[in-house]
Amino acid sequence: MSDHDDKPAENRGDARDDSAGSGNGLRKELPREVPAPAPAAEDGPKEPQAPKPEPQPDPEPRLTGRQRLVQGVWPPRVTRAQLIVAVLLFGLGFGLAVQVASNSDTDSALRGARQEDLVRILDELDDRTQRLEDEKQGLEKQRDELENSSDQAEEARKQTIEKERQLGILAGTVAAQGPGITMTIQDTKGTVEADMLLDAIQELRAAGAEAIQVNGVRVVAGTYLTDSGKGVGVDGNKINAPYRFKVIGKSQDLEPALNIPGGVVQTLEKEQATVTIERSTDIVVDALRAAKRPDYARSSSQ
Repeated sequence: MSDHDDKPAENRGDARDDSAGSGNGLRKELPREVPAPAPAAEDGPKEPQAPKPEPQPDPEPRLTGRQRLVQGVWPPRVTRAQLIVAVLLFGLGFGLAVQVASNSDTDSALRGARQEDLVRILDELDDRTQRLEDEKQGLEKQRDELENSSDQAEEARKQTIEKERQLGILAGTVAAQGPGITMTIQDTKGTVEADMLLDAIQELRAAGAEAIQVNGVRVVAGTYLTDSGKGVGVDGNKINAPYRFKVIGKSQDLEPALNIPGGVVQTLEKEQATVTIERSTDIVVDALRAAKRPDYARSSSQ
């Protein structure tokens, strides 16, 4: 190859080198090209995009009826009103239990009684009913006499005197005489206490006793009994065994009332005391009490 041909070739090589070198220098000075975003399509309306479904929580396991009942009952949610109702129901239940226990004791005592004792108790109830009926009829008769009497003033005076005599017997200010019983309690062991004698007095009053005297002390509405050493105090008067009761009333009612199963006589015999009862057509109750004027009470009649 000729020199003419070689020289342009070299010159061309140099020119390529220079252009290459200058090209590299430009690339180093210019910033890096960023690709332009793709243009949005403007032709046609945009289709609405469907909303993304929200994540659903995992379904809870289905509970059985027993599990729902347990969740509703436990843990307990007690309000103040429920607590008050619970306390009231407890008190009512306790009272009913005590009443049932008391009735059970009475029923057990009657259940173990003999047929003769049950008949006597029924007769006593019938006698009490008849006595109340007689008293009612007597009062109605007095009312009719006052309404129909020609001399109402004289009739009223007679009834007033009779009423005063009856009240004097009850108050213990006058002596009394009539049929009744005498009850004697021998207490050699010293086990008879005041509450036992008080039970006897209350049982006699319930059976219709109209006048009672114990060892020379008149028993009235306000009488109280206390234990006093080896004896018993009646309205502050000490009495000792044997205790002798003089009682005026219907003996057919008084004696059975003391001998009912679980009554006064059986209670005293459990304490190793001896009880004797005698009926009589003439009992005298002559122990008297002084008339006491009330301190505060006054008659309300005009």
